[in-house]
Amino acid sequence: MTGLVIKNTGSHYIVLTEDGVERSCLAKGNLRLRGFRSTNPIVVGDHVEVTLSEGQGEEEAHYIRDILPRKNYIIRRAANLSKESHILAANIDASLLICTVAAPETSTTFIDRFLATAEAYRVPTELVFNKIDLYPPEAIEYMEELIQLYSSIGYPCHRVSATTGEGVGDLIDHLKGKITLFSGHSGVGKSTLINQLIPGVELRTGSISLAHFKGMHTTTFSQMIPLPYPEDGYLIDTPGIKGFGMLEMEEAEVSHYFPELFEISKACRFGNCTHTHEPGCAVREAVDEGRIAPSRYVSYLGILEDKEGGKYRPEYK
Repeated sequence: MTGLVIKNTGSHYIVLTEDGVERSCLAKGNLRLRGFRSTNPIVVGDHVEVTLSEGQGEEEAHYIRDILPRKNYIIRRAANLSKESHILAANIDASLLICTVAAPETSTTFIDRFLATAEAYRVPTELVFNKIDLYPPEAIEYMEELIQLYSSIGYPCHRVSATTGEGVGDLIDHLKGKITLFSGHSGVGKSTLINQLIPGVELRTGSISLAHFKGMHTTTFSQMIPLPYPEDGYLIDTPGIKGFGMLEMEEAEVSHYFPELFEISKACRFGNCTHTHEPGCAVREAVDEGRIAPSRYVSYLGILEDKEGGKYRPEYK
């Protein structure tokens, strides 16, 4: 029997099987040992094959015996270096990156790394700037600068307040009929926003740690939440991310996942230009002239440094 993984609690998986029943499943032992260099070989959004138990009550145990081919996934370097990678979700149609410019601040480096990964797997991504009801004028000005930057590159941006509901209604049309990944730092208001988008779901929300001015984790596992709209669809809610280390990206391809760099790089003197030191580099010229944002170029260089040194950085500021 096949099914869709809709929740991952770490040790168990909730699978919506083809007969419409949600079943708690374990990973088959040989599946876990099949060479997956990931902290989570089975992820929310996976289509899987399930073996049903004939037992009853406490003896009942269903097993995931295979993962069907994925059309895409979003991956990052795991903090646990022994495993290499952590997959956020699989088989997604779109993603929304929830950002805040204060309490806590979402850095442009984090945004750019997420967007580059989404570009690599052709996952359309939009930016949602939350907590607009809390920002002083200088923070609003900075947010508008970011919105202008990312909109000019081609990433749709939204201004919302999950607390007051401002702007939330406009997001609904972007969700209908899709499987959409919600991601971002802890404390950016993902759970509060989902509570606004899906009345009655009642996800637990948290507060900000005053000691470090960062979000406290409220979502501890990934889950798919069905949308209450006629067109159906799901939201995938994931635990907050601290850092976004890059994986599965060749050095020569990195600039391909920065759309404005890739477009301008066509004018570089050398076809294999790395945009770091070569003469006749159109990208560095565009940075100097202000046609490419310095923050984007710095993010690009940071990914190249990661590829060279294999570093994992728990925070990117």
